[in-house]
Amino acid sequence: MTLRRDTVAGAVFVAIAGLLWWLSDDLPVGSLAMPGAGMMPMIAIGLIALFGLVLLFRGAASPPITAGHWSDADHALRVIVATALAAFLYTRLGVLITMTLLLFGLVGLVERRRLVAAALFGLGVAAVTWFVFGTLLKAPLPSGSFWT
Repeated sequence: MTLRRDTVAGAVFVAIAGLLWWLSDDLPVGSLAMPGAGMMPMIAIGLIALFGLVLLFRGAASPPITAGHWSDADHALRVIVATALAAFLYTRLGVLITMTLLLFGLVGLVERRRLVAAALFGLGVAAVTWFVFGTLLKAPLPSGSFWT
């Protein structure tokens, strides 16, 4: 039996969805009239599982996993490391600083765009996100140790 790319990816997504479902089991789902804190995560997890199953069952049409090339593996690794670092620093530095640094790093350093444009992009997106979620939607965003 030949392993196919989409079959493997679909199986991984279904397994991740199952793990996330198990980990978020303690969140109250509520009802459609009064949704709880777990309603949106459960919907997102259900969609991940559904699309993973679609990939899994349609995987026979994809190329074999051995036919893949790994020329972008270093690029993917840089993105994964930057995202993991941002997740680690999120509560320590706050949303505004972490998002600015993450976007600047991804656009300016990983994608090798102009540094001034990358800095302005990172700051602009972080500021708009902070304004929309922190001010308009009144979502509690971590401000980090610099602001307290």
